[in-house]
Amino acid sequence: MQVAANRMTREDVMAQANTRNDEEPDAASRKVEIRPEGSAMLDATDESILDALEEDGRATLAQLSRLSGLSVSAVQSRVQKLEKRGIIKGYRAVLDYELRGLPISAFVSVTPLDYSQEADIPGKLHELEGVVSCYSIAGAPSFMLVVRVSSPSKLEELLNRIHRTVPVSTESTVILQTYF
Repeated sequence: MQVAANRMTREDVMAQANTRNDEEPDAASRKVEIRPEGSAMLDATDESILDALEEDGRATLAQLSRLSGLSVSAVQSRVQKLEKRGIIKGYRAVLDYELRGLPISAFVSVTPLDYSQEADIPGKLHELEGVVSCYSIAGAPSFMLVVRVSSPSKLEELLNRIHRTVPVSTESTVILQTYF
């Protein structure tokens, strides 16, 4: 892939950031952010709105207005544009699974025994109660699940259901504590 003459390579950007400039004494300490080509370009106001909504998805337009310094209608317009562009995909409640009766969380790595059926695995696992999410990952294993259950015996039951549902091998890691 040919890099356009007016575009800097990652190495050029890093070298420039690490070079001291007499006109700008703190140039080396600036945060350098490299966005992939085609990524959504957001201004600082959009970023602050997104950060606030990521922290509290129920933040009101008035709260976002105070945070950003924009009018409520301007914030509403920006949020709607971010939703329309697909940058904001939805809003979710953050649950306390222990209080919900599901104190056991685990990562389950999933390796297909028959790679010709690999594409079918996420859809079949999605139907199983206790499977919260499924990620396609690089290397072996092919998938990583997050599961939540009420007890160690329920985890064992879920693993058995996974094996009956799809031809895979699994490895489980129980989550002791989530920090963020």
